[in-house]
Amino acid sequence: MVEACASMVEAPAQLSVEEAACVDPARVALARQRLASPEEAEQLAGLFRLLADPTRARILHALLEAGELCVSDLAATVDVAETTVSHALRLLRTAGVARHRRAGRRVYYRLDDTQVRLLLDVFHQHLAHGRQDRP
Repeated sequence: MVEACASMVEAPAQLSVEEAACVDPARVALARQRLASPEEAEQLAGLFRLLADPTRARILHALLEAGELCVSDLAATVDVAETTVSHALRLLRTAGVARHRRAGRRVYYRLDDTQVRLLLDVFHQHLAHGRQDRP
């Protein structure tokens, strides 16, 4: 039965849920119905690629903890060059993960919205949970 499900994954257009000998065709049908579109999946993968960089992840964590920081303060916090921080912030801002405000010659950055905060909090909880399970 598992082999039939595996063949369905390899060629989903060739087999209908009814034709496949899956363990639970109703669940497969429900999952297909709610599955992200290819465009949504590409956007989600792009967001994960953006967050996959350790420097950007540390910058986001710093913004999560501090609320708002300028480039100089972020560079000092994550211990990288200001140019590296500026480049990372440009990518984060373009992706809608961070936003900025200008105060004179300084530019301050913060997380864009509560969904970004929630996402980072969930990631941190997941990491902490994983550490608790290990001996």
